[in-house]
Amino acid sequence: MNDSPDSLHVVFDQAFAGIRRTLDAFTPELAPREVGTLTSVSIGVAKVSGLPGVGFDELVRFPGDLYGIAFNVDADEIGIVLLGDCAHLHAGDEVERTGRVMDVPVGDGLIGRVIDPLGAPLDGKGPVASSQRLPIERPAPAIMDRAPVTVPLQTGLIVIDALIPIGRGQRELILGDRQTGKSAIAIDTILNQRDQDVLCVYCAIGQRASSVAKVIANLRDHGALDYTVVVVSEGNDPPGLSYIAPYAATSIAEHFMESGRDVLIVYDDLTHHARAYRELSLLLRRPPGREAFPGDIFYIHSRLLERATRLRDDLHGGSLTALPIIETEAQNISAYIPTNLISITDGQIYLSPTLFELGVLPAVDVGKSVSRVGGKAQQAAYRAVAGDLKLAYAQFTELESFAKFGTRLDDHTRKLIEHGKRIRAVLIQPECEPAPVPEQIVILVALTGGLLDSVPIGKVRDAEQALRKAVADIPAVVRQRFSTNDTLSSDDRKAILRVASQALAPLQPESVPERKRAP
Repeated sequence: MNDSPDSLHVVFDQAFAGIRRTLDAFTPELAPREVGTLTSVSIGVAKVSGLPGVGFDELVRFPGDLYGIAFNVDADEIGIVLLGDCAHLHAGDEVERTGRVMDVPVGDGLIGRVIDPLGAPLDGKGPVASSQRLPIERPAPAIMDRAPVTVPLQTGLIVIDALIPIGRGQRELILGDRQTGKSAIAIDTILNQRDQDVLCVYCAIGQRASSVAKVIANLRDHGALDYTVVVVSEGNDPPGLSYIAPYAATSIAEHFMESGRDVLIVYDDLTHHARAYRELSLLLRRPPGREAFPGDIFYIHSRLLERATRLRDDLHGGSLTALPIIETEAQNISAYIPTNLISITDGQIYLSPTLFELGVLPAVDVGKSVSRVGGKAQQAAYRAVAGDLKLAYAQFTELESFAKFGTRLDDHTRKLIEHGKRIRAVLIQPECEPAPVPEQIVILVALTGGLLDSVPIGKVRDAEQALRKAVADIPAVVRQRFSTNDTLSSDDRKAILRVASQALAPLQPESVPERKRAP
């Protein structure tokens, strides 16, 4: 055997080369696999033993590619909220940690799609194109990162835009009894964002499949699905999906907001969300409180709605406007969940079943509705023409109830009542027919100027159509002020009234010649 130094070097080099190849081919696991055992399962929830390292809200995997969220992290067992059908699960099954929290795909690939809260497509258009995911639970923007709400979000509904204005970045609650038109207001607002550079996210929480299909068809027929993301959890889905649905939809909307875009999100409705959370909490043996809701029911909605805001310009200046919907029972707005949401939001739009039965649609009760942002987010042209409108309408409602007693009224009171009837007729607006800003302002100028008082009440609808067509005849300089924050001067109002008078002339009652008295 040749023991020369050169031969030993060759042997060592070959040995080290073999070790290096073995090390390069070796790919160790990044983390140890942590597995627990399923001890019990019921509808929507499961109990698991083991998993000592699991964290709150962590995603865990069950057999059959079913996922759940760690909800109760106790010393001896973990309470899991299931996010799918649990019929195939049995006690003793393995449960594995994933090491990540629940997240959802985000990005432009979701626009125009209908997905579930897990990000899976429901519209039959193939997989969702997305290269980024965000956790569904994210901290709300810091106070110093927020900007004042000053830009209006037009709903297309005269009663809201004139009397209860909403700003971009605001949270405005829509509440009322069932079947009073709450969803219709939200859908009309989405339809009105066409060509307004506002993206929309519609989140259906625990809705019937037929109701969701109707909303989607409505959005598609009016071209609104081109700028809308629809997140759906149906009524027969597990309660866990209804619980995470609004958080997933908010993360999708926040991605657009953080890139500098204006977003509108509709939660339809948070009553089902609260009930799903109550169901999960009671199944996991959390102590019930008022009306059987757990004590942290306020927190689940506050941490959701606090994420709606308008960001500073140096943070791209995007905004997220929230329209949560809540259902009241027998007009009881002082119930537990409605009062929670009224205190969280920046105002409320209350829908009255009495007005709905009278055919005043949208059935907005102006007296009980309020916007805490108000005129700060309203264009100056609106403030000029709608300043006294709310007071005049409130006077009319009081006088109308007084006049029902058959009391003889003086001429001034009769004029106030007749003017109030025209206000109410103008505030009535068909569904899916939002009115652009110029048309609204012209109608309001004619209304406050008294031009509609001489139009028969049955022809007010025709008068509105005539005024909408007459917008094109208004001088271009005046029309430009409708889309800016410039106030309307007296000359501008005169120009608008002149055009409106000409448009309404054919609808005015013909003057009857006075008969000569017989000798």
